Amino acid sequence: MKCFSVVFFTVLLTAVTGGSKIKNLKNDIATLEGAFSSVLEETESAIANMTARIDKMEAERVKLDQAHAWQALHMAAAAACRGSTATGGSGPWGNAVIAKENTRSCTAVCGDTVFNLCDADISVSGYIGKAQSYSQRLGHFFNYGCGTPGNTNEKFDEVKAGGDDVFKNIDTGNWYYRFCCCRKA
Repeated sequence: MKCFSVVFFTVLLTAVTGGSKIKNLKNDIATLEGAFSSVLEETESAIANMTARIDKMEAERVKLDQAHAWQALHMAAAAACRGSTATGGSGPWGNAVIAKENTRSCTAVCGDTVFNLCDADISVSGYIGKAQSYSQRLGHFFNYGCGTPGNTNEKFDEVKAGGDDVFKNIDTGNWYYRFCCCRKA
């Protein structure tokens, strides 16, 4: 009987301690699940933050690309003005390239600025991409003369254009942009 009591007491003690271990394991599992959930939330938040930063950087890159494209167009217009004037530009001051309003002559546009004399009314356009041959058309130009509005198509007016219109061509809605070549008297 004494032997039975010892065995019974051992089984009882094992059951109690084993139950405690199971309870501890369940608590540990609940703690780990909570920690994993917290890490998952932090990771998802970090990913969302990084995605937002990448989207912002992409938007800034697009804006900078547009600014550079407009600058390249303005430099092309300055070169076209330089080549379109009889003297190549003259006077004691630097000459100016002014965006041409589609319904006005360059005489009027230049006249409204300190660069009040018109030398030319030019329009330029260029295709995107590198030349692939020596016969490929890369761009277009025209000199309308100072006295008339010339082609009054609103799509040729940079001030009225959208920011990304600089990337458009004849197939996508734009072709030329027009500029007045002005100088001071």
